[in-house]
Amino acid sequence: MTMIDVSKKPEINREAKARGIIRLRSETVDLINKGRIAKGNPLYTAKIAGVLAAKKTSELIPLCHPLPLTNVKIEIKTLDKCTVEVTSQVRTKAQTGVEMEALAAVSIGLLTIWDMVKQYEKDDKGQYPSTKIENIQVLSKIKKE
Repeated sequence: MTMIDVSKKPEINREAKARGIIRLRSETVDLINKGRIAKGNPLYTAKIAGVLAAKKTSELIPLCHPLPLTNVKIEIKTLDKCTVEVTSQVRTKAQTGVEMEALAAVSIGLLTIWDMVKQYEKDDKGQYPSTKIENIQVLSKIKKE
């Protein structure tokens, strides 16, 4: 294994956008919207977690280059009574792209939401039949020379 040598590549402005969703019980989404989650506001906390994940991506993914991020934006919204969407936009001026940082931001944002609402998602057997993280994907990758 080896980290790819990017030393001959020019530093250019790069951006990546990613998204993913979490499906929850409608009662849980209602509690989120009413600000009644015992641990606090999961959407606000997930935004912070997403930014931190983007900044720490090279520490989480073994062969990922550490990058000087110039901007990280996390947006979170409910799409319907059971679905919450997390999107990220990550920018850098570097020799390699920021797709992994955008994906890490979305993934950790979604996991943070799950962690904060899991007590409301359990069924009578202690399982999570409604809770699903889905469709984590890169939406766009841009290079601006």
